Amino acid sequence: MVERNAVLERRRSPLQRMTRELEAGSSAAVSLREIPFLAQIGLRAEAGSPSAVALEWTLTGALPEGVGDVTELSGGRHVLWLAPDEYLLVAPDEATGGTDPAAITEELSTALGGLPGQVVDLSANRTTLELRGPRAQEVLDKSCRLDLDPVAFPAGSALVTLLGTVNVILWRVAPDTWRIMPRASFATHTARWLLDGMREFA
Repeated sequence: MVERNAVLERRRSPLQRMTRELEAGSSAAVSLREIPFLAQIGLRAEAGSPSAVALEWTLTGALPEGVGDVTELSGGRHVLWLAPDEYLLVAPDEATGGTDPAAITEELSTALGGLPGQVVDLSANRTTLELRGPRAQEVLDKSCRLDLDPVAFPAGSALVTLLGTVNVILWRVAPDTWRIMPRASFATHTARWLLDGMREFA
């Protein structure tokens, strides 16, 4: 356990060097921060199949049923719908009370057994940015083609989309709070793109 804690302490997130820049660009109107090291487990299973049932049994909750749906599970975990047979399980960082992503992956893979489907640890693939505040939607409206009106995109919804030219998962977790999940290699570009859009509200 001590050795594992030492490993966690040595982690460096994609935007760690930008922490002060994110703070400086934030205001009461709209703020931006990184939420690093969330567990992100990719799941593949056909809806309603024995594979999906096995995953749901192990997750102790249902997989989302349609476009944009997000299901909330126990322990701060959520499952996002990405495609008809593709989902993303998002769970808290193990350093803040979550579970080791490798352990989650192993448990779900074991649940599938020889059934069709896939479970892959994607935690290092993306980071998560949180854009929050009464002007957050206006910042996103500048570079996202989706209709982000709360009627069309209510809290508790998530979609894969383009933010500028970058492919991201856009997740509205509350009316004025968004999680933006770019691939780690595009994290700096995405953060600076958002900071630029926030300048008028500083």
